[in-house]
Amino acid sequence: MLKTIVVGLFMVFIALTYQAILPPAPPKNSYYASSFMTSRIKLRDGRHLVYKEYGVPKEIAKYKAIFIHSLGGSKYEAGAITSRVLLEELGVYLVSFDRPGYGGSDPHPKRTMRSIALDIEELADQLGLGSKFYLIGYSVGGQLTWSCLKYIPERLEKVAMLTPAINYWWPGFPSNLTKEAFSQHLPWDQWAFGVAHHAPWLVYWWNTQTWFPRLSVIHGESNWSQQDLEILSKIDEEQLQMVYLFFLNNKLSASPHCYSYV
Repeated sequence: MLKTIVVGLFMVFIALTYQAILPPAPPKNSYYASSFMTSRIKLRDGRHLVYKEYGVPKEIAKYKAIFIHSLGGSKYEAGAITSRVLLEELGVYLVSFDRPGYGGSDPHPKRTMRSIALDIEELADQLGLGSKFYLIGYSVGGQLTWSCLKYIPERLEKVAMLTPAINYWWPGFPSNLTKEAFSQHLPWDQWAFGVAHHAPWLVYWWNTQTWFPRLSVIHGESNWSQQDLEILSKIDEEQLQMVYLFFLNNKLSASPHCYSYV
């Protein structure tokens, strides 16, 4: 009798544990109204990607680029970190989109590194960016530039990665360099990286649990350097508005589900 009870309790524990680490089915995103209603395209599988354009009209642009936002970002991030004046002076057309599961873009739980590259290629085709375009990945968005380099290299003119998230266990980097860079992260960010590397099946639970501090971008903390603070103090009024929209849009739309499929 005791053995049966122990086995039953163990099975209940396993079921509860599995439920805690398994990401829930994503809800269908509603298309935002008022100031959050921006343009969108319909992909070949029926999903939608919402996007926002910056810079000069693409018909007269010298450079046409796609911007991939960060882990906690949105389509407004490009406007928050770029200068409208500089884009116009250089003749840049820049388009940023909500990644699947973010903002107004439909989620794609079965997405892969290849599928997101094909989403980006289809966005470029529907917007008429030509046979080749520039690609910019910011933070975790830099991860997705690698998928494009692998799956659609013939479509890329040039690629830039801004402060990309990296694999600190990648043997291609000098160990002393990665150790030094890793040590500069906040302690809970080091824990989050460790979980993602050693136990990736626990990422969803780690990003949603409340027992330990989570990744700083999710937890709402930032490790700004003095140089970062100096740059932030110089951004103009239009960029401040984009920063506000970026954070407000992210607050309304981001969910733990998004963070489980980065």
